[in-house]
Amino acid sequence: MRIFSFLADAVGTVVTPAFLLFASLGILSSAGVKRVFDLRPLLGRGKRSGNGASPLSALSLALAGTLGVGNITGVASALMAGGPGAVVWMWIGAVAAIPVKYAEVLLAVRYRERVGDGWRGGAMYTIRNGFGGGTAARKAGAVFAVLCATNALVTGNLIQSNAAVSLLPGDRRVLWGIALSLSVALSVCFGTKRIERAAARLMPPLTAFFLLVSLAAVLPHADLIPGILKDTVRSAFSLRAVGAGAMGFTVREAVRFGVMRGIFSNEAGCGTSPTAHASADTDSSEQQAALGVAEVIFDTLILCTVTALVLLTADRVAGGFPWGLDADPAPAALEGFRVLSGKIAAEGIRLSTVLFAYASVIAQIYYGIGAIRYITESKKAEGAFLALSVLMPVCGAAVSPGPMWMIADLLLGSMTILNCSVLLLFRGKLRPAPVRNPPNSGSKASSGPRPLRKYGTRP
Repeated sequence: MRIFSFLADAVGTVVTPAFLLFASLGILSSAGVKRVFDLRPLLGRGKRSGNGASPLSALSLALAGTLGVGNITGVASALMAGGPGAVVWMWIGAVAAIPVKYAEVLLAVRYRERVGDGWRGGAMYTIRNGFGGGTAARKAGAVFAVLCATNALVTGNLIQSNAAVSLLPGDRRVLWGIALSLSVALSVCFGTKRIERAAARLMPPLTAFFLLVSLAAVLPHADLIPGILKDTVRSAFSLRAVGAGAMGFTVREAVRFGVMRGIFSNEAGCGTSPTAHASADTDSSEQQAALGVAEVIFDTLILCTVTALVLLTADRVAGGFPWGLDADPAPAALEGFRVLSGKIAAEGIRLSTVLFAYASVIAQIYYGIGAIRYITESKKAEGAFLALSVLMPVCGAAVSPGPMWMIADLLLGSMTILNCSVLLLFRGKLRPAPVRNPPNSGSKASSGPRPLRKYGTRP
């Protein structure tokens, strides 16, 4: 366990932030700041063939994998382990992640493949098709696919299920885990198309409710916010231990837990959400990349910030926030809402968080299926993954969250390092390129040592 702790600390504190920063700077130098942060493509309407998910549905599916537990439990975990300064590093990580999200979504749409009446893509396809489809490229893509499938089971299922079950009443965690497993099994039985639709449809009302309740909790205490922000910034850059409750935090803890929990929340750089964006029925990779940028802004810079303000304000009002690594972050987050808004609002947040977790689990199953199908078309392999996915909520209900967060940090860090390395190598491909194949084209891509399935869009 000490080795895992050391590796998670090294990956989260130094290696992952460094790769994220280098990739961000490389992408900005190649694509340009104006192009990366330009959201005007959102106002356009790309051509559609009538097959596959709409661009907004693809965004909703991506948000299903990021919003909710990451915004609530992830933020609480970051504060408990890294102190108030973790919020600032979450912001810094999000700003650095925006160019990375832009690049990974743009390339995922550009290098996806036509399969039947839809699209199949993601970071593993970007690796394979971007490098020409050779043996080494296929194997590198397979390495990422294995990490992605494992991440879908651990980060996307165990942690989500653990957070959901810890919020449910009573001490029968395993029974709640079984109930969640049955719900997941029901969704899985309907296939990937239904999984995609269910996750996408849950997100808009859940997100609106969470945002309204959070703002209603914070705004009556608006006079406390300037002091909270001042302490947060001071804690983020202090080389000495800055007190928070009974604990003291330095910049080391703030960086590690702020950046890693930010990646857990917005998934920028780790290469998972491009799987959802690649399914969009659009001929404009620029438009889908702009939706990816909006995803990071909305997820981390808005929703995570609002959650952090709720928890830090609740600590100012009533005290007793469980600073440290031992407490369970999900109940701690719920208590913050109860302190500021009362029991009814807290119960609403409890229910919405459970539904967020459910949406995240089925969205991550979608990602995992995509990874398995990259490796093999075997129905047995896909069935084995789905069986594990159905069992994971029971396991998540029975284990402590501490070790799971450590494993999640290692998985997310490894995926981010690999994905950002590829994006750095592909930064020259981010410049405007000629049209490859429109959505209805029947032509084959001509580059690479072997024929690729129909892929690509106009930039």
